[in-house]
Amino acid sequence: MKQSPLFSGIVYILLGSLFTYFAIQNVNETGWGFFSYLLVALATFDFGSGIRMIMFHFKLKNVQKK
Repeated sequence: MKQSPLFSGIVYILLGSLFTYFAIQNVNETGWGFFSYLLVALATFDFGSGIRMIMFHFKLKNVQKK
């Protein structure tokens, strides 16, 4: 079964939120280290991919409507 871009986008945004939470916890405990930067980078990529997938869903839906 094929997943819709909307579902994938929501999953990516949830993962980005989870990585952000872990990054905040890590910075509070140990400060800014390599692992903190890695978590922030993963969160950024997930948020970007999630937003891109959600925008793609609405563009695809708009094209199918026409």
